[in-house]
Amino acid sequence: MATDDPEGQEVFESLLEHKNERIHILTVEDSALVNALQRHAAVVLQKSLREGFGLTITEAMWKGAAVIGGNCGGIRHQIEDGVNGYLVSSIDDAAKRIVALVKDAGQRAALGKRARETVRDHFLLTRMVEQELDLFSAFEPNFRLNHRRLSGQAAVAPISTTSHGHTP
Repeated sequence: MATDDPEGQEVFESLLEHKNERIHILTVEDSALVNALQRHAAVVLQKSLREGFGLTITEAMWKGAAVIGGNCGGIRHQIEDGVNGYLVSSIDDAAKRIVALVKDAGQRAALGKRARETVRDHFLLTRMVEQELDLFSAFEPNFRLNHRRLSGQAAVAPISTTSHGHTP
């Protein structure tokens, strides 16, 4: 149960009223189970009304799943509607998208492939490191590594930009 969902308990109890031999309600917190469900689901739905960065969405996208997310908050920055998933604003929109994706394995595969590429290009640690290196490279002309060792450390000094013709 999400601790930041004030209606979570009420929704959970309403779901329990509908469980039967075809509908199973799982209440264990098990990351391996979540991983397996996301990897094998035809569609992963995160129908939030408010959401920051939707980690559930990104996890499913990384696994190549077709995703549908509520058109709100951070989910809008993760899903490009119709490109790597779908954004929905109502229950009816969500239901229509689910049905269409369940019926079209090719569309699910295409969305899932683009979803994985989106995560690789925007949300992985390697992308963050690459951005940091790009930032450092932008300053490279203004800084140089001084190879004289001071207390076992390399010193970094700014390069003079004056017209005196020398550097410190």
